[in-house]
Amino acid sequence: MAYLKMQEYEKAINDCEWALKCNEKCIKAYFLMGKAHLALKHFNESRQCYEKILQIDPQKESLFKDCMNEVNLEEKRMKDEERAMKEVESGKLAALSIEELLQKLDRPDQNILYYTGGIRLLTGAIKDCTEQTLFRTNNGFSILKDNEVVRRGFCAERKNAAEVDLSVSLLFLWQAVCTGNEENQRLLLTYPDVNAQLPKLLSSGVLEIQKQTLALISLYSENENGRRLLVRHQDLTKWLQILMMLVNSTDARASSAMNILSNLTEEERFKTQCRLMLSTSVLPLFTQLLTSVKLVNQAALARCIGIMGNLCADVVIRMQMAECKECWQACLKLVDECFDVGTPKYQECLFAVLGLMMNLLLESNGIIQQSAEPEFFTLLFQHFAVDISGKCMSLLREKDGRIVTRAIGVLSRILPASLSAVEEAVKGGVVKKMIKFLKAGGQIASNYGIKTLSICTRSNRQAQEDLVKSDKKFSVLMKLLESENEIIVGNAAFCLGQCLVVPGAATSLLNSNVVMILLKHAGGDATRTSVQENAAIALGKLCVAEPRHIVQLRKLNGLAILNSSMKYVHST
Repeated sequence: MAYLKMQEYEKAINDCEWALKCNEKCIKAYFLMGKAHLALKHFNESRQCYEKILQIDPQKESLFKDCMNEVNLEEKRMKDEERAMKEVESGKLAALSIEELLQKLDRPDQNILYYTGGIRLLTGAIKDCTEQTLFRTNNGFSILKDNEVVRRGFCAERKNAAEVDLSVSLLFLWQAVCTGNEENQRLLLTYPDVNAQLPKLLSSGVLEIQKQTLALISLYSENENGRRLLVRHQDLTKWLQILMMLVNSTDARASSAMNILSNLTEEERFKTQCRLMLSTSVLPLFTQLLTSVKLVNQAALARCIGIMGNLCADVVIRMQMAECKECWQACLKLVDECFDVGTPKYQECLFAVLGLMMNLLLESNGIIQQSAEPEFFTLLFQHFAVDISGKCMSLLREKDGRIVTRAIGVLSRILPASLSAVEEAVKGGVVKKMIKFLKAGGQIASNYGIKTLSICTRSNRQAQEDLVKSDKKFSVLMKLLESENEIIVGNAAFCLGQCLVVPGAATSLLNSNVVMILLKHAGGDATRTSVQENAAIALGKLCVAEPRHIVQLRKLNGLAILNSSMKYVHST
């Protein structure tokens, strides 16, 4: 490492080779040797070193990708510069014009309009990678650093008309030189003035400056390397708030801001930054936007809600949002307002907020079992459970199938939080409604619907009786038991078991193949043991409620199968 710092690359490689003679699996030696080869432009040798790291430890895939990316970028940079130099040497006008324009811009103490005009001419001259490369190799990025007139105009807090024109021209220039050019993107962000000014330009009150800043940032956000540069060189905690505020815009800025935010959420580092300021800075703004659905750009708000929902994939962010009372209140208010209006542009916000609510309740997903679910639901969920389930019940009348499916999904995840919510839902006819949706089919809706029924029948006798009345001879549950989806099968078996306590329910199944189906699942090899457990318990309850099923059980050698599956059964 010391030799690398001293740029003694051959000596560094020699040290690493000695280290590898002592320990042929020394990852650090391969890493440093790869760096030394890269500095010497030995690209293939550098790649071989990094490939060795991945062979030794496949868990180092992230490091491997970063290192290989660095090699690829450096090799491309060198080839681009060699090609550009050949074009200059051959006297191509397009190449020569870049040098000439940069020299003119290098003249000191000219009028600001002189520089603005020159920058625009330069922007027009940059057509492809060759011109982008010549801009870089001729110190084009130093326009801002070395020219006091340009720097002062660009960095002015309150810009006059000439300074606005200059700033917009620079933003256009940087878009031209950075489009598809990762080395130029990297260099631009290393300039302190650019780094400091980007958040200010992003929140500028001047429409054109804000628009072109968004366009520039979009170039970065659209590729992995660009996003990493932004995360590394910028404090994106400020950006999240600024970009979210653009939901208020009625023009293309709102869409552009949401595209950038959506792209940034793919970066783990961005999520880490979000954790630190979500509660104090982002959530208050987000809840304000949710309660202003009629005053903002609805399409952009729907995107923004979806982005916040995606951020919930991060456990820390999800818990922060789920524990925010104001956030739940705002979600419920938005559901009310969108449902009342009922026009398509509001439907997207409604669809998005239901998705967000489902994600906030993510921990409650899975197969219902006889034993109590893990203690996930906080008092906050219990407080809102009746309201949330009531809203979802109302949404079941919606014509938009996507919204109905998500409403069922929210129901399936919120009902376990509150017995009162279950009671209200059962009174509202939830069982009959779920049977209707289950008959219609659709795997996602079936998944949510059967879970909702399982939750209701677990704790509510009325729900059990309603299901027996609504699903004659359990035809819907029997069909679900033959699904290829384990979650659906597990919950269908649980639901059936719960309903067999209703007088006559087990008798209605006498001429069916229910024993064979339940035996298949009880003795099967499903990856989720709750499938075997629920099937075995349902079979036991079936035979207790109607002993005539035991005859069929014996014919199928069911007692032996049940005995082998007893390891899955924790309680009856």
